[in-house]
Amino acid sequence: MRDYLLDTNIWGYLFNSKKYPQEHATILKRLNNLTSDNKLSISIISWGEISVGLPRDIPRNHLKFITAVNPLRIGLDTHVAEKYGELRGLLVKANKFPKRIKGLNHEQLVDRFTWLEVGSLENDLWIAAQAITLNLTLVTNDKMEHIKKIAGESLHIDNWANK
Repeated sequence: MRDYLLDTNIWGYLFNSKKYPQEHATILKRLNNLTSDNKLSISIISWGEISVGLPRDIPRNHLKFITAVNPLRIGLDTHVAEKYGELRGLLVKANKFPKRIKGLNHEQLVDRFTWLEVGSLENDLWIAAQAITLNLTLVTNDKMEHIKKIAGESLHIDNWANK
């Protein structure tokens, strides 16, 4: 049985039942159907996004809510970093890039490929790497098409917001 890594948007739906009543109710139903064997976790990346108010409709005081739920906090280590690097490299290879960006060639850039070119937000890529490394089901409402395509069956995604 897999455990779950809740993405930032899932926490956002839990925090804001007035703005997202359907998603909120659907997620609560899924949470209530979990057994004691199921473990919930939050990425330290999501914790950071919530801390600065990303997405913007999540106020900082919701960290208290997360603390009350008491999910396992998933950090970063060399295994996650290696998986992130592998995924990002595969995304780079899977996309075609311009030879020059704003007058600079790729060798002159510190980070040669932007998230727009790679087709994934950096934080989503880190969170996916955590889920894969720890064999967790990533619960998200993000499409993550590019990441799913290159990760294949190693990335398990479930969307609790739309069921």
